[in-house]
Amino acid sequence: MQRMTALFSAALLTAGLMTAQAHAQQDPAQDPAAGQPQAQAPAQDFSDDQLQQFADASQDIAVISQEYTERLHAAEDEQTQQEVRMEANDRMVEVVEENGLDVDTFNAIGHAIQQDPELMQRVQQMAEQS
Repeated sequence: MQRMTALFSAALLTAGLMTAQAHAQQDPAQDPAAGQPQAQAPAQDFSDDQLQQFADASQDIAVISQEYTERLHAAEDEQTQQEVRMEANDRMVEVVEENGLDVDTFNAIGHAIQQDPELMQRVQQMAEQS
């Protein structure tokens, strides 16, 4: 249980990094949802499939986070650290999308599980079963 809590903590910490990176890379002309307000969906609006995708992506992101944290500490200067952060963000965005979610949905689920202990428990159980 402690491992799962650490896993989700790592995923949620990195999710905030991904949001800034993903939004900075989006071209509003190519994204029809750009310019529209982003609403945080209530927990009950997430399907079991989305929650499972979140759980799967979170596990992969925790591994990436650990790997890149080590590389970040080994970086010798600010420019190298920034390159490591950008590479880590790109990999995390890829993992989220490979698992069938967009970054906004991933972040919304992450926010929802922080607010709803029952939802967090459901997602943890999904992660343990996968």
